[in-house]
Amino acid sequence: MRRLLLALAVLSFSGFVRAQEVKRDIRYVPNGHARHVLDIYAPANAKNAPVVFWIHGGGWQGGDKSSVQVKPQAFMDKGFVFVSTNYRLLPEVDMDTIIRDIAKSLHWVHEHIAEYGGDPERIIVGGHSAGAQLAALICIDDRYLKAEGLSFSMLKGCIPVDGDTYDVPAIIETAETRCRVYGLPQAKYGHRQKFGNDPAKHKDLSAVTHVAKDKQIPPFLIMHVGEHPDTSAQAQRLATALREASVPVQVFGAQESSHNKINNNIGVPDSAETKAVFGFVDGALKK
Repeated sequence: MRRLLLALAVLSFSGFVRAQEVKRDIRYVPNGHARHVLDIYAPANAKNAPVVFWIHGGGWQGGDKSSVQVKPQAFMDKGFVFVSTNYRLLPEVDMDTIIRDIAKSLHWVHEHIAEYGGDPERIIVGGHSAGAQLAALICIDDRYLKAEGLSFSMLKGCIPVDGDTYDVPAIIETAETRCRVYGLPQAKYGHRQKFGNDPAKHKDLSAVTHVAKDKQIPPFLIMHVGEHPDTSAQAQRLATALREASVPVQVFGAQESSHNKINNNIGVPDSAETKAVFGFVDGALKK
């Protein structure tokens, strides 16, 4: 039944895209890289609508802003403007550059989203997998937005979905210990290498490092696959850090799920993931 609902939702969404002519490949850096583009999905006659800013996954090496499943339609049905962004990828650029691309994209959205019916002061940031790490970091480490002349005041919530790198040193140690104990080869291009092969850099690119009180960090809904040991542990690690800093946080563990399923189910009618997301968003926008 769930697969049928997802298939019907995808068909419905595809029809919407054809009918409404979604604004695609909008450049957020003038004369920038080919991946400095984003898509905007806006309800007809939208005005001062809250905005969802979505960051795709793909291991920081792949993925695309088109990988949004049924999310845009689900959010538009609730009166949101939905933005999905691309960014440059490893190994062409380093991780610092990727997170700065996200900040530049958010800067463009803040400056221009009102032209598409969105409210630049009510933005929810979300992302899946690698996008979850980027979403959490941009909402916790304020240096990136400050470099763009922005502050956390415009952010009303953060929804990282099944990330395993909120604490980069911890996942590196976990993965490498697992390989060593079981006599498996170490990854040639694993998290250690992707995050710069420097312990100081690993720590600096970890969202948990930068959690602190009185920074205006927005409320969090941390979603993870309930049966996955790594993303579950990372979700609890981040949640604990946020609670200790008095940042409102909810944790949702999807049952009988997978890394892709938890993401795909966001927006599917009556799914537990959809209920969790819209329950969180409704509360976050009231504050």
